[in-house]
Amino acid sequence: MGLKNKITDENMYFLTMTVVNWIDIFSRPIYKHIIVDSLEYNIKNKGLIVSGWCLMSNHIHLIAGAEEGFHLSDILRDFKKFTSKAIIKEIIDNPQESRKKWLLNEFAFAGKQQKRPQNYKFWQNGNEAKEIYSTPFLEQKLDYIHNNPVKAEIVAEPEDYLYSSAKDYAGEPGLIDIVLV
Repeated sequence: MGLKNKITDENMYFLTMTVVNWIDIFSRPIYKHIIVDSLEYNIKNKGLIVSGWCLMSNHIHLIAGAEEGFHLSDILRDFKKFTSKAIIKEIIDNPQESRKKWLLNEFAFAGKQQKRPQNYKFWQNGNEAKEIYSTPFLEQKLDYIHNNPVKAEIVAEPEDYLYSSAKDYAGEPGLIDIVLV
């Protein structure tokens, strides 16, 4: 994670977590719901505070921090570890996954490239953490993540995208409990 992306406990961050090789894994609802369920679990049980989020086909953006007594870097580490194992298990166990062999080969190859080789590597290293240092920066990042599905031509309006906090900011209930800013 390098010094320029050092996460401290008292700040909120704009984070981007990307699947290795930008693989479009989140095109299937089952994998999306592993992410959503894990975010909700971390919010309820591990002190994660989410003020914005958007899950795209191969990455997730978060505006997040941690409650007092919790460490955001620990939460993110555990989130990535759990979701990678759960998604790999789902790929292996799902007889209807048409891309099973290709996906497992890609994640296995990425795992073998590590300093400490592993069976599979799902997430790229790091979280691209950028500290939220001002209200204009926060607003710019919220606008960016909420408009990501619009720019990708998935939806016409940000609040129409289910896997994002844009619904919450439009006054509708979203998929996870967020803290509006």
